[in-house]
Amino acid sequence: MTEELSMILDDASDSMKKAIQHLEAELVKIRAGKANPQMLDGIVVDYYGSPTPIAQVANITAADARTITVQPWEKNMLQPIERAIINSNIGINPQNDGVMIRMFLPPLTEERRRELVKRCNGEGEHSKVAIRSIRREAIEQIKKLQKDGLSEDAAKDAEKEVQDLTDKHIALVDKHLAQKEKEIMAV
Repeated sequence: MTEELSMILDDASDSMKKAIQHLEAELVKIRAGKANPQMLDGIVVDYYGSPTPIAQVANITAADARTITVQPWEKNMLQPIERAIINSNIGINPQNDGVMIRMFLPPLTEERRRELVKRCNGEGEHSKVAIRSIRREAIEQIKKLQKDGLSEDAAKDAEKEVQDLTDKHIALVDKHLAQKEKEIMAV
């Protein structure tokens, strides 16, 4: 196999792995009935004029299965953190006691569970679309190499390898979604 082909396949594989990692990161943010400090990832707070992730200005812990506590390192950051959590629209009301912020996760209703599963499936579909577009780009690059003199057999083998990679990563997405759905629907 030529060096260009192996580079195309490696790039496609790396990109598909990144799509899976992105899916995993997004699924962690969707709560499944138990408190997880990573639910606050992606929420930024105004820290002296610059947007900063909450995790960089406070200690975030899961006190128990239904409670997340946020303890800022500077007391004057309580209000901005509370405002950022409210504005993030994650469906949890923060309670500020003057020292730390507590968030109590209400038990999930059946309807809310179904909504969360739909959201997970939407994230999964985004990942599948990303993986398929990576496949399309890789196959286009292989066809370009074929026009530049690559043998038809080598091109077909490479395209089959790209398709196998795609199938493997799509199956991984489905596996992650099934796992998350099981986690959400467990009462």
